[in-house]
Amino acid sequence: MIIPSKIPRDAFAPSFVEPCHMTTPNDTPRPSQPTRSNMMRKLVVGVSAAALLAGVGLTHYAGAAPATPVLSVEQAQTPPQQFGMPNFTSLVERVKPAVFSVQVDINPSLRTAQDEDDQPNGPGQGENPFKGTPFEHFFDQFRNGKGGKGPNNGRPQEERVKALGSGFFITADGYAVTNNHVVDGASKIEIVTDGGKTHRATIIGADPKTDLALLKVEGGSDFPFVKMAASMPKIGEWVLAVGNPYGLGGTVTAGIVSAENRDIGSGPYDDFIQIDAAVNRGNSGGPTFNLDGEVIGVNTAIFSPSGGSVGIAFDIPTTTVQAVIPVLRDKGRLDRAWLGVQIQPVTTDIAEGLGLADAKGAIISKPQADSPAEKAGLKAGDVITQVDGKIVPDARGLARMIGSMAPNTKAELTVIRDGKAQPLAVLLGELKDEPKLQVAKADSKAEPKSEQFGKLGLSVAPAPNPNGRGKAGVVVTDVDPAGAAADVGIQEGDVILKVGEHDISSAKDMRQALADAQARGRSKALALVRSGDAERYVALPAAA
Repeated sequence: MIIPSKIPRDAFAPSFVEPCHMTTPNDTPRPSQPTRSNMMRKLVVGVSAAALLAGVGLTHYAGAAPATPVLSVEQAQTPPQQFGMPNFTSLVERVKPAVFSVQVDINPSLRTAQDEDDQPNGPGQGENPFKGTPFEHFFDQFRNGKGGKGPNNGRPQEERVKALGSGFFITADGYAVTNNHVVDGASKIEIVTDGGKTHRATIIGADPKTDLALLKVEGGSDFPFVKMAASMPKIGEWVLAVGNPYGLGGTVTAGIVSAENRDIGSGPYDDFIQIDAAVNRGNSGGPTFNLDGEVIGVNTAIFSPSGGSVGIAFDIPTTTVQAVIPVLRDKGRLDRAWLGVQIQPVTTDIAEGLGLADAKGAIISKPQADSPAEKAGLKAGDVITQVDGKIVPDARGLARMIGSMAPNTKAELTVIRDGKAQPLAVLLGELKDEPKLQVAKADSKAEPKSEQFGKLGLSVAPAPNPNGRGKAGVVVTDVDPAGAAADVGIQEGDVILKVGEHDISSAKDMRQALADAQARGRSKALALVRSGDAERYVALPAAA
């Protein structure tokens, strides 16, 4: 599960961001009927999306016969009046035929690890998502059968799983878009058109990191299709979401764009559009339209304390779709460049600790061993401010910039080191699955004596011993929950490796490094902290 970084988990109780597709038993009825849904109270998000490559038009693919979209891109109506509500009738008539329901037979062994939490509960288990609604008894019938027992006299049994989602055609010859998490692990895919016809579909390509998949639907060459919007919508614009919520099929909901560039903590490429249209489970993979009948995003996740819509939904923007889908058509996958660094945003406190005027860019907490970054000479503490002349706004922006580049290409970086900007060229590698990190073995030797830093609210000891954490740094042996160290996220067991420009191996070294930062007129001293196998920078009060 991935807790959204912008929405604390304890802000609502219970609350979570989840994909808006459904998983059901194999005997689920057609989408026109209410369906059983896995409504486990947890946060599950398909891999997030970002604008990864230069925009590429999607109206026609190479090799496909030129065609004019069946759905007109003319304005559906005159712009809404100051005191009037728009009438969506004309728009719905044009776009709805291009949207379909997706029914997927899932082979659990083929599902990726992050989707394990999406599986439904066994028979007779789990909460009824329709409780308190007219559909409550339908779910109870599927879950319990007659007499409150399942078909196996209440005993758990193995069951095949069916996922329900949405999708939409982007060419007349059957190419279509949906979410990766809808078709992940599929052994069989069928789509049901708005007219009720069923067609088989196959996966042409998928990209888990942006949660997009390209399907090829068989059985036709004149499918109604839609085109991508040429520009991103503005906050406050009317939008229309079409999809298959709860397996009901062909459902239309309206709302507005309420925010852009949302990071919900699903991955390094998060760049979602937030809309307030009612989007529910089963809407995943469905399109959201502007008033011109153009797709501005793909419904992917919802924020929900209840499991149903509370008016907060997240869409993969059309710019990402236009970048990813043509590559999936050509190669079936998306290869990304790899720099090989642990990075974090430059906060105001970190900028103060580095003596920087602006809190911009991404600071390197650790270059990975034998990575392009290490080979190019990048070091911990370097701040990357530009890539090929483009400004790096923050750590997430750097991840998207590098991810948009092809492997084995050269990138020209601008790096601030020791307060000075300098150019640095790096030959990017190819992003692979990260290897599992090794956990250090415990050391049986006695822990050394701790020394207190009262103003910081922590105690430290030399790090060679506790629990085999290594020879460098000082280990944090105690943290005051109300102290300055706790405020920046330092926890017991963390290792402070460096303060300012000084490597630390004792409490005396740490006191000297803090004093040196204060003597240089800085109110903050930058400390490099290792937590487990990850390293990051925090800003400590220099006066401590």
